[in-house]
Amino acid sequence: MSLTVARTMALPGMRMRLLAGRTGTWRAVRWAHVSELADPVPWLSGGEFVMTIGLGLPAEPEGRRAYVERLAAAGCAALAFALHEHVDEVPRDLLDAADACGLPVLEVLTSFISVTEAVARWHADERVRGERRVVAAQEAMARAALAHGTAGILRALAEHAGGEALLLGPHGEHKHAVPARERPWHARAAEAAAASGGGRSAGVLDDGIEAVQVHSLGFSGPATGWLAVRTASPLDWHVRMLTSHAACLLAIELLGLRVGRSRMHAQRGALLAAVLDGRLPAARLGELCSVAAAPYEVVVVRPGVSLEAAVEALEEVAEAGDEETALVCERPEGTVFVLPESSDVPGEQAGGRLGEQAGGGLDEQMGGRPGERTDGRLFGRAEGRLGVRLCARLGVAGGGCRAGGLEEVPAAVRHAAALVARGGDGYAHVDDLEPQALLRDAFVPEAARRFSTAVLRPLREHEARHGGDLVGTLRAYLEAGDNAETAARRLGVHRNTLRRRLAAAERVSGGPLTDPGHRLRLWLALSLPDLVPPGSSRAALGLDRAARDADAEGRHP
Repeated sequence: MSLTVARTMALPGMRMRLLAGRTGTWRAVRWAHVSELADPVPWLSGGEFVMTIGLGLPAEPEGRRAYVERLAAAGCAALAFALHEHVDEVPRDLLDAADACGLPVLEVLTSFISVTEAVARWHADERVRGERRVVAAQEAMARAALAHGTAGILRALAEHAGGEALLLGPHGEHKHAVPARERPWHARAAEAAAASGGGRSAGVLDDGIEAVQVHSLGFSGPATGWLAVRTASPLDWHVRMLTSHAACLLAIELLGLRVGRSRMHAQRGALLAAVLDGRLPAARLGELCSVAAAPYEVVVVRPGVSLEAAVEALEEVAEAGDEETALVCERPEGTVFVLPESSDVPGEQAGGRLGEQAGGGLDEQMGGRPGERTDGRLFGRAEGRLGVRLCARLGVAGGGCRAGGLEEVPAAVRHAAALVARGGDGYAHVDDLEPQALLRDAFVPEAARRFSTAVLRPLREHEARHGGDLVGTLRAYLEAGDNAETAARRLGVHRNTLRRRLAAAERVSGGPLTDPGHRLRLWLALSLPDLVPPGSSRAALGLDRAARDADAEGRHP
């Protein structure tokens, strides 16, 4: 669905009046922009909702008619005026020219910035809706492939693309179609496939009424077949994605189910990569694809393991059903696995929290031998973890970390990758090797939560009353080693803005950043989530974002 001029006028909060060009209200609005140039055409790329107060409007009628004609020829979606700023009414000759060109001319009673924000918001929301449709359609096609093979894939593709689908042989011969009857566009698709000479390619035949995609099948060498999809013109981006995905599934029918699973993991892995890069909220991951219930064992193995090899190993070591809900993706730091935690993993170390032991001390002082945990686990011992079997199957070293929920997966990946970077053989888990895992056990959850809340509450209350990201600014400054230039660059603000925020943070927090004790309190309150490895103990500390937000509002989790 595209955002037309008519739909733009009906967006929430918009107050507009159509003055001319009613026949052009179907025009698609790609962006809303203000221009007071006498000739904005060189700066347009099509689909713009141009807003003006009339400063650049030619004074003579002939010039105004030419102005409208140039905008229409350049693909401008609409021309909108804010009256009573520079002109009190739109000249009649301009309106007549707009009617003749089919270019909508409107009076805007809403601020220009509100129109721009509304258009941008619609496109952002539509992109999310499109992504959801694509993911749902991809999963439907994958299910159809498993249940009904080629015919199921074509039916699901035609349904979700809102069009028709055709499968051709390597030389353009008709194999299967949805709907089954012969259609006029089939001949055009067959000719395009035959004209390729057997090589792999993809193209679109668009006559302005219908768009026909012709996509080769196969991953290497000559095309093993052709997929053609007919939809209304113009071709939507999500239909391109669905066609590409369907072509992969059809080729997979020739390569086998194992390759099909690798492709499924590639799609799921892209979502995981988006979460790890901060481009997708962790909570959305569970909405966009099926994920096992928490907790998770997050494993990172050394770089160089291909996705196909990773999926093959995962199929062999995972329990029945777990492979389908696991997540795998290739990253610079190594291949990442997010796996359901095995029931064989030793229980949570709740009994080992030093802070909860009366007269507590180090493990050795509590009756354990040096190098042994009081919960009976030796450092470096990781029996029962999936990561052990996975690394053994792949023949590479790896590191692991526990995640109590999807929101903890990025932090778990960082800790696991740090273990891999240390070198060594076999599989190492944070709970068995990393000293910071002991730090997690040393906290009394309620006390740690109260400490973090008490230290940061004045800053968050000031943010709520006066705005300004004091907490984020303070963290960026401390992480940058007191380098204001670096911190300002990371935050995307001017260094003077940063200094004003730091001065406010010092005033509100009750001490200067040059005071080591005050600085330590602030740093601990800010960095506990990163210092402490993920896991259920970390979740109990109330250090997740939701708990911090609740503290800022005076609520308790």
